[in-house]
Amino acid sequence: MSAVCGPDAEAVTRGLGFDCHDVSPWLSIRPPWAAAHWTMPLLELLVLGGAVFALVHAVRRYRQGDSTNLALWCASLVYLFVIEPPLYFPEWFGLERQYGFIFAHNRFTVQFMWDRLPLYIVAFYPMISQLAYELVRSLGIFRARGALIGSVAVAFACQVFYEVFDHLGPRSTWWAWNGNNRIVNHPAFDSVPMTSMLLFASVSMGAMTYLVVRLAGGARRGWSLVARIVVAGVLTPPSMAIAGLPSSVFSGNVTAQAWVLGVELALLWLAGSWIFIRHGRSEETLPPFARFYPAVYLGGMAVFWVSAVIENGVSAGSGLYVLACFVAAGLMLTALYQVRRAAPATV
Repeated sequence: MSAVCGPDAEAVTRGLGFDCHDVSPWLSIRPPWAAAHWTMPLLELLVLGGAVFALVHAVRRYRQGDSTNLALWCASLVYLFVIEPPLYFPEWFGLERQYGFIFAHNRFTVQFMWDRLPLYIVAFYPMISQLAYELVRSLGIFRARGALIGSVAVAFACQVFYEVFDHLGPRSTWWAWNGNNRIVNHPAFDSVPMTSMLLFASVSMGAMTYLVVRLAGGARRGWSLVARIVVAGVLTPPSMAIAGLPSSVFSGNVTAQAWVLGVELALLWLAGSWIFIRHGRSEETLPPFARFYPAVYLGGMAVFWVSAVIENGVSAGSGLYVLACFVAAGLMLTALYQVRRAAPATV
């Protein structure tokens, strides 16, 4: 039994259709048509294309005198490389008792680290952070209400845009959670751990955005900007730990933890909805990334969801929550495109 393929990892990966003993420790490359599900290469294209589009947009804004987008894009990668290795290999960091084996990705076109880290996941972090930040920025919320309220709005935007992905992944065999992990993966809302829904989907992105805006926003340049980007990325995981403290008080009581996490999610929905309804109005011009990509991403997820429902159906709880996320995301885009009608965009 290898150190990176224990009994739980072996069971989860075999459920996905492959053997975790038969993997490359550095890099694996496979033809897209060999994917286990037809949506997998399309997902890779959607996410990788979005990350590249976001980088082009971030560089353009950097040249125009605003380093925030580029700093957030890069800080997302710093955060990724701080948080992902301990989650994939907790035994390497002495965290096996705290985390255990959490989940495994399926085999995508390009993967790293014993097939634990697909390239599209590397791209997903800067893509989703840019999508949410640019949506909120384009609606004028940062300008009107400042860094803290704007970052809460980003956390809410990430929740609705991320969860349509998070609830779909296990259904489409993009990844599989380890159901035997009672430390991290429970309580769960249908197939998704509630800590993932709150801490990863919202708290991390909101906190990172706040840190980037406060530390690396504006017209910063040079090594000072690089250092601030690294600090923002490294400080993001502790913010998640702080947000997880209320539920950790009830460690071992899954029902109580579910209630605490559910209340926190409800508060996020209330605060986020109020911010967008009250302040989500602006007459700024829309850059191409904000104008096109959020709608393309949401449309792609909608197509994937229709296919998943036709193939496997959907549970009432997960289905209603995902529908609420689609509706909220659609309303955000409606507000965004009203901005464009008020002031036609220029490239």
